[in-house]
Amino acid sequence: MHYAVVVSTEPIDTAVAHPARRYNYWLGGKDNFAADRASADAIAAAWPSAPIAARENRRFLQRTVRYLAGEVGIRQFLDIGTGLPTADNTHEVAQSIAPQTRVVYVDNDPMVMVHARALLTSAPEGRTAYLEADLRDPGRILAHPELRSTLDLSQPVGLMLVAVLHFIHGEGAGVPIVRELLEALPSGSYLVASNATKDPSPPQVVELYDRMLASGQTDIWPRDRAEFSALFDGLELVDPGVVLVNDWRSENEPPPRPTGAEVAVYGAVGKLP
Repeated sequence: MHYAVVVSTEPIDTAVAHPARRYNYWLGGKDNFAADRASADAIAAAWPSAPIAARENRRFLQRTVRYLAGEVGIRQFLDIGTGLPTADNTHEVAQSIAPQTRVVYVDNDPMVMVHARALLTSAPEGRTAYLEADLRDPGRILAHPELRSTLDLSQPVGLMLVAVLHFIHGEGAGVPIVRELLEALPSGSYLVASNATKDPSPPQVVELYDRMLASGQTDIWPRDRAEFSALFDGLELVDPGVVLVNDWRSENEPPPRPTGAEVAVYGAVGKLP
């Protein structure tokens, strides 16, 4: 039987930029508003390759899902901060390999919920659910009855935190959230994460970005390699470890490939022992 569950409660505020809609704009989508486009353009003024980074981050998600579903055999995914529907979403990639895969999507943008039915096209053997919740409240996500009815938390889960942790501001602020989520998952589960970074950026870009972050013109908190790597403490890193997302098992991606400075997003996959 095909299952599709959508839970949405909040109205859409079109006057306030939202990361999911801004990301949609960078990916060439139409599901965004003037505030989202203005925010995206302001960030791109400091970081002109932001749309390239968004596309590479999306490809990283797709490659990691193929790895987990195909090579590892993961049949359950918890995708937090999934954003608006695009091509090759987590469940589409996973179910193309294993139709029985179950996926729970989580996002805090009501517009994502409005569009959820366009995304929820699960294979008949599988199941998808979509929850409106915030990464900052992992306990609420984990306790949600739809998550509990969709995923079996006694079996390994692929936890997808792709391009969402950089909205958690503060040095080390992502670690307790990741730990709480991982503590609810069994051995053999995997963490997939990516986060913007300034590490490969030229000094003038770093200076401009720091001013924008301090003035509130951007909500993206970049993490250096050490802070990002700390998210995977206690996990077994999958080769090639912590790298820029464009370098994670991307040998089969078509040329031309972007530079590290153009992408400036760290990514990694780790296994829960």
